[in-house]
Amino acid sequence: MLDFSGKKVLVTGGARGIGAATAAAFQARGARVAVGARSAASFDAFAARFGAAGFLPALGDVGDRAGAYRVVTAAVAALGGLDILVNSAGIFVEHRIEDVTEADWTEMIRINLGGTFFCSQAALPALEAAGGNIVNLASDAGLIGFPLGVVYCATKGGVVNMTRAMAIELVRRVRVNCVCPGYVDTEMVHQAAAASGDAERYLATAKNTVPMKRMATVEEVAAAILYLASDEASFTTGAALPVDGGGTAA
Repeated sequence: MLDFSGKKVLVTGGARGIGAATAAAFQARGARVAVGARSAASFDAFAARFGAAGFLPALGDVGDRAGAYRVVTAAVAALGGLDILVNSAGIFVEHRIEDVTEADWTEMIRINLGGTFFCSQAALPALEAAGGNIVNLASDAGLIGFPLGVVYCATKGGVVNMTRAMAIELVRRVRVNCVCPGYVDTEMVHQAAAASGDAERYLATAKNTVPMKRMATVEEVAAAILYLASDEASFTTGAALPVDGGGTAA
């Protein structure tokens, strides 16, 4: 089992979904974890589910530079440094191209792309001091296109290529990788299903598009994140690892 004893970890978007599973997995393997959450209520809901031991709140909206710096600064101060940053904060909304508003465009780019970049920028001094690494949460939508997902695909494609560019610029200083999940059984996917008007059909279609005929669990995605963050992946940087049941291969 991967060992993160003594490691200091910040997981943005850590209060629910993949982020929450990732924070819990790091803590279970010995790490002290700062959980990035938008509000104290979000962190409290996380702590009620997973317990408070080994977790510290890092509250704020990472979608703008000032907010990202506040979250990272709070985490570094509480943890006494930083070894691993997981950029998991993100949003997902489906729209037809002709229905996308400027607000839709701006908000998804602000959080999915801007939050990932500015948290990484803010964390860089602490990560360099520790010889640490970054794992970004991208998506299979950053590798292939999906209908109704043009803006989301644009942001996650940006995360994938930003990961590569950062990895090269920071090579031998800080490793940078990303995970590209397909459909994952999360609250966000179930919200999208409900918004479609036919949740049962949406979820069935989602599963049937995956060669393995199911969605991933949050724990399966967390396991991939932990591997990339571990010493076992010490020669891996700039990678975009699909966790998609064969979706991008097909």
